[in-house]
Amino acid sequence: MANVRLEGIRKTYQHDGRQQLAVHGVDLDIADGEFLVLVGPSGCGKSTTLRMIAGLESITAGNLWIGDRLVNDVPAKDRDIAMVFQNYALYPHMTAYENMAFALKLRKMPAREIDARVREAAGILGIEELLPRKPRQMSGGQRQRVAVGRAIVRKPQVFLFDEPLSNLDAQLRVAMRRELSRIHRQLGATMIYVTHDQVEAMTLGDRIVVLNAGRVQQVDTPLALYERPSNTFVATFIGSPPMNLVRGAIVTDEGGPAFRADDGAFGFVLPPGWSQRLAAWSGRDVVLGIRPEDVRLAGGDAGAAPAIAHVRLELVEPLGSETLLSARIGEQEIVARVAPQRVPSVGDEVDLAFDLGRLHFFDPETRQRLDGE
Repeated sequence: MANVRLEGIRKTYQHDGRQQLAVHGVDLDIADGEFLVLVGPSGCGKSTTLRMIAGLESITAGNLWIGDRLVNDVPAKDRDIAMVFQNYALYPHMTAYENMAFALKLRKMPAREIDARVREAAGILGIEELLPRKPRQMSGGQRQRVAVGRAIVRKPQVFLFDEPLSNLDAQLRVAMRRELSRIHRQLGATMIYVTHDQVEAMTLGDRIVVLNAGRVQQVDTPLALYERPSNTFVATFIGSPPMNLVRGAIVTDEGGPAFRADDGAFGFVLPPGWSQRLAAWSGRDVVLGIRPEDVRLAGGDAGAAPAIAHVRLELVEPLGSETLLSARIGEQEIVARVAPQRVPSVGDEVDLAFDLGRLHFFDPETRQRLDGE
């Protein structure tokens, strides 16, 4: 296996006679044996970045290293990588065994070694019984396992996955996520995985790279991304439902520095610690962020709670293990995730309480996190 290093990688396309920058100077250092996930919305540059690593797209600027080898101009076939696509790309006239063995035969590897590798990969994936079958005799999940097996038999330095689970139904995607995690632990391989699904990213990655409009927004562990997003894009992209964002300002109250939501919908005195961190923002606009699970229905002591918003419910979504309550604070929407208890109905007026130990603040202009710790 090997580490992968991207130094200022850029990709520019020509469109209608003009240059269009698709990837803006990506810098990444992927450790040997790491499972790194590139995540972002459609068109953010994640698949283009993966294809540059694979050698399927040329690099406009920057350097790409696999191990200690600079591979900018090395053809894809000589980079010692294996790629699994969204499209299984299996040869329909070949059996699973033949599909998995094909690349090894092209290398003129001895038949005994080919057989050993194919059966070893089949054992890892639990698909021994599929080896004599052709793709039309398999389910989508079985075909994807064969596609992964075809990559495993090559024993590459780096595995690349381009949204490999997108064509599977929800239940099968969960099963395949577990399978890929198990395979990574068993092989100890360097894996780079592209997805638009933040749940896949959170459950699979040792680290996650969040991309938007061709730029890296944040690189961190799943938990760090969730608990300390670097900007409002990461805050709302990671997490479902996304983080609530409420526009307001830092003001001086008789109790000390306080947050006041736009339209005077609600406000609260800043808890200890935030007063110092936001001292320079007194009298200025900010964006408050709070996760839905950190908003609850206030009890009978609502008046004594430090942060209360009086709202009218617009939507109640019972999901079994939890219930989502959607309301508006002035012109701004807010969602609370509460226990599956008896809750008010749509149209009822309720009090929502915020957990002041779980606040986030962002600059409304740059959209960057304010506390920076």
